Amino acid sequence: MAGRNELSHVDAAGAVRMVDVGGKAVSRRRAVARAEVAMSPGTAQRLDSLPKGDALATAQLAGIMAAKRTSDLIPLCHPLPLSNIEVSLVVREAAVEITAAAETTAQTGVEMEALTAAAVAALTVYDMCKAIDKGMVVGDVRLLEKTKEEG
Repeated sequence: MAGRNELSHVDAAGAVRMVDVGGKAVSRRRAVARAEVAMSPGTAQRLDSLPKGDALATAQLAGIMAAKRTSDLIPLCHPLPLSNIEVSLVVREAAVEITAAAETTAQTGVEMEALTAAAVAALTVYDMCKAIDKGMVVGDVRLLEKTKEEG
Protein backbone atom coordinates (compact mmCIF):
# COMPACT_ATOMS: atom_id res chain seq x y z
CA MET A 1 0.00 0.00 0.00
CA ALA A 2 1.60 3.27 -1.13
CA GLY A 3 2.20 5.83 1.57
CA ARG A 4 1.63 3.37 4.41
CA ASN A 5 4.92 4.28 6.11
CA GLU A 6 3.78 7.91 6.27
CA LEU A 7 0.78 7.12 8.49
CA SER A 8 1.60 7.29 12.18
CA HIS A 9 -1.15 4.81 13.16
CA VAL A 10 0.01 2.11 10.73
CA ASP A 11 3.19 0.08 11.14
CA ALA A 12 5.46 -1.10 8.30
CA ALA A 13 3.43 -4.31 7.93
CA GLY A 14 0.15 -2.41 7.63
CA ALA A 15 -1.22 -3.19 11.07
CA VAL A 16 -2.90 -0.43 13.05
CA ARG A 17 -1.17 0.70 16.20
CA MET A 18 -1.36 3.34 18.87
CA VAL A 19 1.48 5.82 18.47
CA ASP A 20 4.07 5.66 21.24
CA VAL A 21 4.40 9.21 22.59
CA GLY A 22 6.41 8.18 25.65
CA GLY A 23 9.60 9.80 24.38
CA LYS A 24 7.99 13.12 23.51
CA ALA A 25 8.26 16.13 25.77
CA VAL A 26 5.18 17.35 27.63
CA SER A 27 4.02 20.68 26.23
CA ARG A 28 1.01 22.95 26.29
CA ARG A 29 -1.22 22.22 23.30
CA ARG A 30 -4.37 23.81 21.90
CA ALA A 31 -6.65 23.02 18.99
CA VAL A 32 -9.67 24.81 17.59
CA ALA A 33 -12.27 23.17 15.33
CA ARG A 34 -15.56 24.21 13.79
CA ALA A 35 -18.74 22.69 12.44
CA GLU A 36 -21.92 24.12 10.99
CA VAL A 37 -25.57 23.13 10.91
CA ALA A 38 -27.46 24.69 8.02
CA MET A 39 -31.20 25.06 8.64
CA SER A 40 -34.22 27.09 7.69
CA PRO A 41 -34.34 30.66 9.02
CA GLY A 42 -37.46 29.73 10.99
CA THR A 43 -35.60 26.96 12.79
CA ALA A 44 -32.68 29.27 13.56
CA GLN A 45 -35.09 31.66 15.25
CA ARG A 46 -36.50 28.93 17.51
CA LEU A 47 -33.32 27.34 18.86
CA ASP A 48 -33.92 28.51 22.43
CA SER A 49 -37.56 27.41 22.56
CA LEU A 50 -37.83 24.01 20.92
CA PRO A 51 -40.10 21.18 22.13
CA LYS A 52 -36.98 19.38 23.45
CA GLY A 53 -35.62 22.53 25.16
CA ASP A 54 -32.76 24.95 24.52
CA ALA A 55 -30.73 23.49 21.65
CA LEU A 56 -27.79 25.84 22.12
CA ALA A 57 -27.23 25.12 25.82
CA THR A 58 -27.69 21.40 25.27
CA ALA A 59 -25.28 21.33 22.31
CA GLN A 60 -22.66 23.28 24.24
CA LEU A 61 -22.78 20.77 27.09
CA ALA A 62 -22.77 17.83 24.66
CA GLY A 63 -19.65 19.18 22.95
CA ILE A 64 -17.81 19.58 26.25
CA MET A 65 -18.78 16.08 27.33
CA ALA A 66 -17.75 14.62 23.96
CA ALA A 67 -14.29 16.19 24.11
CA LYS A 68 -13.77 14.52 27.48
CA ARG A 69 -14.71 11.12 26.00
CA THR A 70 -12.81 11.30 22.71
CA SER A 71 -10.44 8.43 23.51
CA ASP A 72 -13.49 6.23 24.21
CA LEU A 73 -14.89 7.05 20.77
CA ILE A 74 -11.80 7.10 18.53
CA PRO A 75 -9.93 3.81 19.03
CA LEU A 76 -6.31 4.99 18.68
CA CYS A 77 -6.58 8.33 20.50
CA HIS A 78 -4.64 8.75 23.71
CA PRO A 79 -6.68 9.69 26.76
CA LEU A 80 -5.64 13.25 27.57
CA PRO A 81 -5.87 15.37 30.70
CA LEU A 82 -7.88 18.24 29.28
CA SER A 83 -7.26 21.53 31.04
CA ASN A 84 -9.88 23.53 29.15
CA ILE A 85 -12.70 22.98 26.70
CA GLU A 86 -14.74 25.80 25.21
CA VAL A 87 -17.69 25.30 22.89
CA SER A 88 -19.45 28.33 21.44
CA LEU A 89 -22.46 28.44 19.14
CA VAL A 90 -23.34 31.44 17.00
CA VAL A 91 -26.75 31.60 15.37
CA ARG A 92 -26.79 33.02 11.85
CA GLU A 93 -29.82 33.67 9.65
CA ALA A 94 -29.99 30.07 8.45
CA ALA A 95 -27.27 28.21 10.34
CA VAL A 96 -25.52 27.60 13.62
CA GLU A 97 -21.74 27.92 13.59
CA ILE A 98 -19.99 25.92 16.27
CA THR A 99 -16.43 26.55 17.42
CA ALA A 100 -14.73 24.22 19.88
CA ALA A 101 -11.35 24.73 21.53
CA ALA A 102 -9.54 22.13 23.59
CA GLU A 103 -6.36 22.52 25.62
CA THR A 104 -4.02 20.15 27.41
CA THR A 105 -0.51 19.82 28.73
CA ALA A 106 0.56 16.47 27.34
CA GLN A 107 2.80 14.59 24.93
CA THR A 108 0.37 14.59 22.01
CA GLY A 109 -2.02 16.98 20.31
CA VAL A 110 -5.60 17.74 21.20
CA GLU A 111 -7.12 18.22 17.73
CA MET A 112 -9.29 15.11 17.89
CA GLU A 113 -10.89 16.41 21.08
CA ALA A 114 -11.68 19.77 19.46
CA LEU A 115 -13.06 18.08 16.32
CA THR A 116 -15.14 15.66 18.39
CA ALA A 117 -16.56 18.51 20.47
CA ALA A 118 -17.56 20.49 17.37
CA ALA A 119 -19.06 17.48 15.59
CA VAL A 120 -21.07 16.25 18.58
CA ALA A 121 -22.36 19.75 19.32
CA ALA A 122 -23.53 19.96 15.69
CA LEU A 123 -25.19 16.54 15.90
CA THR A 124 -26.94 17.64 19.08
CA VAL A 125 -28.37 20.72 17.36
CA TYR A 126 -29.53 18.44 14.55
CA ASP A 127 -31.13 16.01 17.00
CA MET A 128 -32.97 18.73 18.85
CA CYS A 129 -34.32 20.33 15.65
CA LYS A 130 -35.03 17.30 13.47
CA ALA A 131 -38.75 17.24 14.36
CA ILE A 132 -39.29 20.72 12.91
CA ASP A 133 -36.68 20.86 10.10
CA LYS A 134 -36.15 17.88 7.83
CA GLY A 135 -33.73 19.77 5.55
CA MET A 136 -30.88 20.48 7.97
CA VAL A 137 -27.33 19.70 6.92
CA VAL A 138 -24.39 19.12 9.26
CA GLY A 139 -21.14 20.03 7.58
CA ASP A 140 -17.91 21.94 7.34
CA VAL A 141 -16.34 20.06 10.24
CA ARG A 142 -12.70 21.06 10.16
CA LEU A 143 -9.64 21.90 12.19
CA LEU A 144 -8.94 25.63 12.27
CA GLU A 145 -5.87 25.79 14.47
CA LYS A 146 -3.38 23.54 16.20
CA THR A 147 -0.64 25.00 18.40
CA LYS A 148 2.07 23.70 20.66
CA GLU A 149 4.10 25.78 23.09
CA GLU A 150 7.69 24.64 23.20
CA GLY A 151 8.79 24.12 26.79
